[in-house]
Amino acid sequence: MKNRSELREVIMKVIYQINILEDAHLDYDTSKLIKEQLEVENDFVNTSVEGILAHKKEIYALANKYLKDWTIDRLNKVDQAILALGIYELMYTETPSVVAINEAIELSKIYSDDAVVKMINGVLDKIYHEEEK
Repeated sequence: MKNRSELREVIMKVIYQINILEDAHLDYDTSKLIKEQLEVENDFVNTSVEGILAHKKEIYALANKYLKDWTIDRLNKVDQAILALGIYELMYTETPSVVAINEAIELSKIYSDDAVVKMINGVLDKIYHEEEK
């Protein structure tokens, strides 16, 4: 059984795949993409992926509002997925803010360079202080 941090990594990978498939205008089945990453059905993963997709427009608009001299579509697909997950957890879930921000930073430390880690931290921190609920 995976812990929440590992499940967030699964969510990030699924969102990454969806971003690539959407850019290529290819059809996909979200549940199949999740099953490729996860042996056992998981409500946290399913709800998070569906929630990110349902709120993608708002999530990306919020990211763009706080990205300095940058837009989310200019980030690589992994960084887009990490930032989308962080914003989704901050704005649409009961996850404690400090946990949502820290989990996104930890993922970015694994998959991104230092400049992107700082950028993700800055964006999520601004959203936390200026937008959250």
